[in-house]
Amino acid sequence: MKLTGILAVCAAALGFGTAQAQTALTVYSAIEAEDLTRYAAAFQAHHPDIQINWVRDSTGIITAKLLAEKNNPQADVVWGLAATSLLLLKSEGMLEPYAPPGLEKLDPKFVDADTPPHWTGMDAWVASICYNTVEAEKLGLTPPTSWKDLLDAQYKGHLIMPNPNSSGTGFLDVSSWLQMFGEEEGWEYMDGLHQNIARYTHSGSKPCKLAAAGEIPIGISFAFRGAKSKAAGAPLEIILPSEGVGWDMEATGIVAGTDKLDAAKKLVDFAVTEEANGLYNGGYAVLAIPSVAKPVPHFPEGLQEAMIDNDFEFAANNRKAILKEWQRRFDGKSEPKS
Repeated sequence: MKLTGILAVCAAALGFGTAQAQTALTVYSAIEAEDLTRYAAAFQAHHPDIQINWVRDSTGIITAKLLAEKNNPQADVVWGLAATSLLLLKSEGMLEPYAPPGLEKLDPKFVDADTPPHWTGMDAWVASICYNTVEAEKLGLTPPTSWKDLLDAQYKGHLIMPNPNSSGTGFLDVSSWLQMFGEEEGWEYMDGLHQNIARYTHSGSKPCKLAAAGEIPIGISFAFRGAKSKAAGAPLEIILPSEGVGWDMEATGIVAGTDKLDAAKKLVDFAVTEEANGLYNGGYAVLAIPSVAKPVPHFPEGLQEAMIDNDFEFAANNRKAILKEWQRRFDGKSEPKS
């Protein structure tokens, strides 16, 4: 299922009956499109009187939409958006504080520091390199082992990565490079990488999908998408660069000012349950409730050890300036927006 642009996916379109629905929640999300149906179905099994109307797009677009609607909010809940985006929304006074039952089971780094918290985490998605071994061999490429390896001239025109203005994965890449290498060296690194980039996509999963399909040998993406494509038979190696990998977490929060607060709280209550974490574990190896996590096939070994000590406050507080500078330097190679 391919979704482009802002799409409202109504419960009826997902196969849910609406006759008994008494409350309709507008839920903004960057969750992978194929997961929307099963997440909503699991929630509605407990609350058949609450209908979910999804508005789904990539992280950057959903974040921009929420900010544009600050003075006239259209969403009731955000379920599955980057924690860095939730921190930004919190700083703008756009989230309703709420402590759902069972909060104490969550890993503390998956919970907003305030009491009560403004957001709660779900799972972590982790940067990785999707490397098509068949296409790379045809081109005589050698597998990279580090981020800095990607500066090698052999990769010129053979790399695709996400645009951080559109994609949360792209933003975690850029913010993590600035943290790992320092600001000056980080931008110098991206200047060099840009020379080898074929184009920037507006989706975090697309570079890996393109690598899996053999359209490009190397896609900078995230481990979940690589594992899923590998499970489907794609000739991918999922590489964790030696310097470490950036990551962010999908998170949930109530939009301040919603007139459906009781229903919104029920959705947030569900989002932190062991049942919901089990759903997240269908594609993500690192969960807010660690005891629920089971190994995910084809995820690379050493994933949690490779995750950097991510400074979410740095990423959120500097987001606007980082994105503006990236756009000034590199946007010329971005795909047209559809």
